[in-house]
Amino acid sequence: MTPGIEPFRGGLATKVETFARLGLGNLARVAAYRGALKFPASGIRRLSGSLPHGEFLQAAQMPPVSAPASSAWTCDALLFSHLRAALPTATPDWHVNPLTGQRVPDSARPWWAIPDFDPAVGDIKGIWELSRFDWVLALAQRARQGDSAALERLNGWLADWIEKNPPYRGPNWKCGQEASIRVLHLAMGDVVLGPVRAPQPAMVQLVRLHLTRIFPTTSYAIGQDNNHGTSEAAALFVGGAWLGAGGGRWEAKGRAMLEERIGRLVQEDGSFSQYSVNYHRLLLDTLCMVEVWRRRLELPGFSSRFYQRAAAATEWLHRITSPLDGDAPNVGANDGAKLLRLGDEPYRDHRPTVQLAAALFCAARAYPAGTWDGAAEWLGVKLPDGRLDAPQSHAGTDGGFAVLRRPPDVALLRYPRFRFRPSQSDLLHLDFWLDGENLLRDAGTYSYNTDPEWLNYFAGVEAHNTVQFDRRDQMPRLGRFLFGAWPESEIVQPLVADDAMTAFGATYTDARGARHERRVELSTGRLRVSDTLSGFKHSAVLRWRLAPGDWILDGLSVSNGRVSLHVESDTPAKRVELTKGYESRRYLERTELPVLEVEVAQSGTLVSEMRWQG
Repeated sequence: MTPGIEPFRGGLATKVETFARLGLGNLARVAAYRGALKFPASGIRRLSGSLPHGEFLQAAQMPPVSAPASSAWTCDALLFSHLRAALPTATPDWHVNPLTGQRVPDSARPWWAIPDFDPAVGDIKGIWELSRFDWVLALAQRARQGDSAALERLNGWLADWIEKNPPYRGPNWKCGQEASIRVLHLAMGDVVLGPVRAPQPAMVQLVRLHLTRIFPTTSYAIGQDNNHGTSEAAALFVGGAWLGAGGGRWEAKGRAMLEERIGRLVQEDGSFSQYSVNYHRLLLDTLCMVEVWRRRLELPGFSSRFYQRAAAATEWLHRITSPLDGDAPNVGANDGAKLLRLGDEPYRDHRPTVQLAAALFCAARAYPAGTWDGAAEWLGVKLPDGRLDAPQSHAGTDGGFAVLRRPPDVALLRYPRFRFRPSQSDLLHLDFWLDGENLLRDAGTYSYNTDPEWLNYFAGVEAHNTVQFDRRDQMPRLGRFLFGAWPESEIVQPLVADDAMTAFGATYTDARGARHERRVELSTGRLRVSDTLSGFKHSAVLRWRLAPGDWILDGLSVSNGRVSLHVESDTPAKRVELTKGYESRRYLERTELPVLEVEVAQSGTLVSEMRWQG
């Protein structure tokens, strides 16, 4: 990691321009929400409800499922789908981060009185993780297979949760999206357990409490233009329909929000507003739960546009997911979410989501039969016989993702096409996968609440395979999750795919006049990247973040014995160095990797060529 990065702060004009692009309507929604939090008489500060009592979920006499159940939540908790933590013999402590032992101070406070980022607590997502109810799915699976103790534990934990988290008090009521995820997991737990039936009175009351919390803050969720709006819309639709006649207004609101949010946030090329692979999976998991529930209750379908966008989003993730192990580029924000965990597949295996979504929205399989079929079987979704077409090279004109394929090798170029706010400084980042191995890789996220040094690093230009100008980020940082002065691609070279090679390129100029033109060519045994740089004042640094391994630097080349990477420059290189960088393949995980850095002080072109043996 290079120390001393120059701050790139936006001035008033940059802020005004950025806020205008965020949308005045969205800004007004967020401002109204924050104002309501401070106004004692506002409705969202006066929510109240009573504790439900009784059994929440029941098991029906159903044939066992052949797919294996998740083994998580038996002896230990599975947090962020990869971190194991000890479980108590009775019930979890819902207000302690099981990874750090940190406790939320005064957990009986009203939800609106709890700060977003409390140094005494650390990353609040560690507190929320136990209360997302992932364990409902695992315990429901075991109960479906005849384990009565699992059902007893499930109902016992739910009873304890609501007792220790009385309505609208404490950190676990703070976020409408977290409440929404609980509703969706409860509903999918009911799907796993058996056929359609009326919910238990205690479940009716529990769901009603959650919808009452979600409903009044949906305007704020919409103002975020991200997965908050889709998750909360899904919970209102699913929860409202579950309650029957008593939930009609919530169901109608959720349906209307889903139609509007999917129409706006999912583009025609299938890309999602958050420009993130992990959040794209979260979106698809959410849409799958909605469609499973709709079919289960035999409710009217959504619009043709809704299904077209859901299918396009499915194909988008299918296009970049490796069929070998289900992994995909670590591009964009990655908070560890994996909503539909119904097996023991690794966190980074996207195949269960793609297979289920393809069955629901594309009337086809994405992959042949395999362990990734488990999610569909547990949710009662019949997998079609037909297969999706094999993924092809593709340049998405809406989201700014170009996929170059020479099977089994794949390159992904991230180029600026911003309709929504970027959360990472990853302009012209290149990911490269050689026969299923991620050789040139993105850093990920690590944590949303950590030291500023790490927040800036993982979201910044240093954490991506691109060029850094004058020791600063590509865009000025305006907030924890907000960059300003979003550039647009001035030139987009058309995608070329023929027998000789697959190629694509794009160019942008940043707010300080630095210009980066990148062209990527992928052919058999060779990846060639040309970077033409100009407009900077002092220096430009090209970084290639390499897969961990024994890389040896020799002049302008590095090699690990199988793959070599050589960089040529038509201007003298000021510095060539193999340095230490960091990556986070999973949330709250930070590991080292080698980074090749080539620094120049004059405008010119750098040509990087990677070669390998088949």
